[in-house]
Amino acid sequence: MRITFLGTGTSQGIPVIACECEVCRSLDYRDKRLRTALHIDTGKTSLIIDVGPDFRQQVLRERINRLDAILITHEHKDHTAGLDEVRSFNFKQKKDMPVYGRLSVLNQLRSEYQYIFGNHDYPGLPRIQLHEIDNRPFQINELTITPIEVMHYKLPVYGYRINNFAYITDAKTIPDKEKEKLRGLDVLVLNALQRKPHISHLTLDEALALSAELKPGFTWLTHLSHSMGLSRDVAPLLPDNVALAYDGLQLTLD
Repeated sequence: MRITFLGTGTSQGIPVIACECEVCRSLDYRDKRLRTALHIDTGKTSLIIDVGPDFRQQVLRERINRLDAILITHEHKDHTAGLDEVRSFNFKQKKDMPVYGRLSVLNQLRSEYQYIFGNHDYPGLPRIQLHEIDNRPFQINELTITPIEVMHYKLPVYGYRINNFAYITDAKTIPDKEKEKLRGLDVLVLNALQRKPHISHLTLDEALALSAELKPGFTWLTHLSHSMGLSRDVAPLLPDNVALAYDGLQLTLD
């Protein structure tokens, strides 16, 4: 199974176009962070978790030419704003795109993309099949996917576990019963917005404490704002089994 980080950043904070901080001006590729998303490819199944505003750019950069399904973690625009771009896969694959999410996510998509799901059909519309999921394992082809319900302040968000890999974004707290689903991992991907306190995102210290509690083999931190600082400055602060993820990073797992 090949994991590709399509994006490791966030809309949180000052827009890059207006920002003069050292991170936004950095020439280090590890500091160039598109909105957070992930691609998983088993050879049999290709799926993406979240389709933010940078979806088209990310797919072109990684030359992803086949996509079997999309998983949505939650309904915020930085995780859903690229949905219209699936039409290219519709055209190439000649079939509808399955999109999986909890009911609140699907309702939000129906509202924001009314032209897709309304009664006025016309050639060229994105073709999407919505699949409601709840907090129980489900199948996409050969993959068993286990949702992990975390809290983004008061908003429920789904992370996902596949085999011994788990992906968590936009979490602030994780209930104990959901933490049990995160035991025995080879790789955990966990959000860490910044160093200073935040109402709805894990900070660096909070993410490190959670990683130490769950004890995965390795933890990659994602959903990083420019407030985190330069990658080269943060790296020495991290344990040996934790690192900042970066756009384009690829992992190969059993």
